[in-house]
This record gives sequence, structure tokens and C-alpha cells, in this order.
Amino acid sequence: MSTQNNRMFDAHRLAVPPAVHSRDIVAARVQAQNAPRQQMRRYEVKSLAADGTVAEARHVAPALPLFEDAFCAFARGALIETTAGPMAIEDLLPGDMVLPVDGDPLPVVWIGSTSLVPGHRTSAGRKTNLTRITESSFGPGRPSASLVLGPSARLLQTPAHLRGLPGGERMLTPLRSFLDGVNVIDTTPPGTIQTYHLCLPRHAIIRLSGLEFETYHPGASVTRQMNPTMRDVFLALFPHIHQLGDFGLLAHPRAAGEDLDEASVA
Repeated sequence: MSTQNNRMFDAHRLAVPPAVHSRDIVAARVQAQNAPRQQMRRYEVKSLAADGTVAEARHVAPALPLFEDAFCAFARGALIETTAGPMAIEDLLPGDMVLPVDGDPLPVVWIGSTSLVPGHRTSAGRKTNLTRITESSFGPGRPSASLVLGPSARLLQTPAHLRGLPGGERMLTPLRSFLDGVNVIDTTPPGTIQTYHLCLPRHAIIRLSGLEFETYHPGASVTRQMNPTMRDVFLALFPHIHQLGDFGLLAHPRAAGEDLDEASVA
């Protein structure tokens, strides 16, 4: 009898009125609906396979700066200096030989592209503005013609407030740091714009219309910006590497506090 009473007591104590369950379910649904959803973006990748062929792939990955920066440096029409002469970024293919500022020609091993709506604000809160540099803004022939760049372009040009640092080495600076409303300006053309970035076997500086920009490198602090799951999603975009350290050393330090005193992600 005592055991039966205990069981009845336990059942009574654990029973929850149906109304309570209903309220919990409704509350959970409302919470899920109000929770911010991770915005995703489509990325297109062309890479140089081990046998010399070109592999193409399409990915859907987070629309976060860490990912977008690998695809948003150069707009269509940007002319890259190659052994065959200036070539539009949209016509470049893995295997084409690019002329780095320092050293012998190097093959393109990876090209990434995505579509942006200029002026649109992403889920991370930043605007996807493009930047236009008018002819000779940085000196005669720099650039040789008007040039449009994406939000992740970095120019090999030390900003004025950092030019007095010891060593005097030129720094890679986000192009938007040079916005002046006259020679370097925001531009928001209507419609969707295709943007690009590229990798060589090592991080390097390349010329576009007489100006020097970096090839893609995630930066020395990238390992602190992602968990293992996010790292795997990120690495899947780069078939030519196996680990973050394969990006190698930065060719120059980066300004704006990004990687100023760091040289490697190894």
C-alpha cells in the first residue's frame, strides 16, 4: 500500500497541466522566430587541381566578413598584370601567370567570386560599398585609369598617421581608409555587381592599373576568429590548401591594427 501511494504521489508531482506545455511550446516558437538568423551567401570558386586542370565549385557559406573578404576585393573590369599583358579579373583562370611586384611570375591557384548589391547592409552590419579611384589619384599613372574595387581591397600604401613608425616598411591598408570624397569615393552602381579575389602560391603584391594590391590572405589572426566547425567550412572554400598555415607569411604588414605585428598564421 505504501509503495502504491508513493507511485501515486510521484505521478501527481511530475504531472504538468496541458496548458503549461502549450505555453512552453508557444514561447519556444516565438523565441525561435525572433532569434537572428545567420545570413548565407553563394560563393563561386575556381582552383588549380594537382593535374593542372581547373576545378569549379559553388558553395553556400555564412555572409560574414571572414568569408566575404575572400571574394570581394576586385570588381569586374579590374585589369591584372599577367605575362600575357593586362587581363580583366573575370577572364583570369587558374594556371594563368601573374606578375607579382617582387619576384618571378606565379600561377593563379585560386579565384573566388560572389555577387554584391552595392550599398546593401549585411547581417554583420557592414555596407557592401564599392570604392572608385579616379585616374592618377596616388600620383601620375596611379592608377592609369579609373578603377573600381570591392570592400576587402587592400592597397600597398601606408596611411599618413602611420608613416612615422620605425622601419618605414610600406603597409597594406584597407582602400576605404583613403576615402576623401574627391579622388577616392564610395560608389553604389544599381543592380548586382560581381566581385573577385585570387590566390597565388604565396601571398604577394600585384599591380592593377599601376596600383599595388595584395592577393588574398586571411590574416595572421584568423585562427582566433573561428571555432573548429567554422574552420572546416572556411577551408572547404580553398581546395588548394589543407590547413590555415598553408596560406604562409604575409608579404607586408597590415595597417589599421589588423595584423600590424604579425607575419604568419602557421
